[in-house]
Amino acid sequence: MIVYGASVSYYTGKLEAYLRYKGISYERASPYPQAERIKREAGCIQHPVVERQDGRWMSDTTPIILQLEQEHPNQPVLPQDPVVRFTALLIEDYADEWLWRAAMHYRWSYKHDRALLSRILTDELTTHLKLPRFFRLRMIARRQRQGFVINDGVTDSTREHVEQGYHRILALMSTALAERPYLLGASPSIADFGLMGPMLRHFGQDPTPAEIMRDTAPRVYDWVARTWNASDMTQQHAFVETLPEDLDGLLQEICETHLVQLAENARAWHEGKKKFDMLVQGCQYRHLPVSRYRVYCLEQLRRHFEALVPESRQLVQDKLSFPMADLLWQDAIKADSGYDAAGDAPFNKAINVFENGVPTR
Repeated sequence: MIVYGASVSYYTGKLEAYLRYKGISYERASPYPQAERIKREAGCIQHPVVERQDGRWMSDTTPIILQLEQEHPNQPVLPQDPVVRFTALLIEDYADEWLWRAAMHYRWSYKHDRALLSRILTDELTTHLKLPRFFRLRMIARRQRQGFVINDGVTDSTREHVEQGYHRILALMSTALAERPYLLGASPSIADFGLMGPMLRHFGQDPTPAEIMRDTAPRVYDWVARTWNASDMTQQHAFVETLPEDLDGLLQEICETHLVQLAENARAWHEGKKKFDMLVQGCQYRHLPVSRYRVYCLEQLRRHFEALVPESRQLVQDKLSFPMADLLWQDAIKADSGYDAAGDAPFNKAINVFENGVPTR
């Protein structure tokens, strides 16, 4: 298969780590020389989009992984225990949709990081443009910072909270990784691969957050390399059978941050708004772009919860005894995106993550 995406892409790195672990061969390529073809076949250009040998196209890393798990059941990444599996999917969604903001902030707000990544993306993705390189450099830096940092609510008043979120996830992961090689056991789960999105190509590589990781969370730095090389390093393929208490802090963090964002975004979507505000851990974020896709994320989490038997649902509710957790099983806030209504993902036509023209991931 061909994985169209950038070498420094959040979600391309997540998918590549999974493919390496499963032993699924692939080739990575830049999407932009074939932009029109990819838009026609896959719906829009995302990083990544996958072209299969059978002629079908796949987009969106979460349904791609779930599809490939059915086709390649060896070394499963979905825990067998239903409560542990639901928790793994919740952690993955948090990694996909909440840590994105901090990852983009560190990459595009810090001058040295911005200069380095502008050069990489310019030379990797824009050589097809008939423009001088210095112009393409400025274009990339301006586009990324405006679209993924400023337009996503990172301001002088929220910057400290955004950065604290990075320090917190490093500390929370370090606690769990002191007990196990991976978050949920002796082998990597979909939670680990979800966290590889921000941790591999952003926090683990970009100069500023990588230095923070090395200095304050060496266990996480070690985990990044271990997960990237998991196909050779994993001796046992087993997950915990019950959720360890050392994950309680991470689950609370998810409820206080990611679920607040999902709730306010879904409320704004159904009110027909283009922007929304949210109060997260005492920090006020304003004028965030409404995302239809993130309404879909909430839909999917609720579907995963509804698929549990009553006993497992109760265990999840007991474990998630934090404010906002009931968003996952109560429908006071509607989650009806209308996206992928036929359930064809990952073979459906993709949409941009934001509805207001902000570049897709």
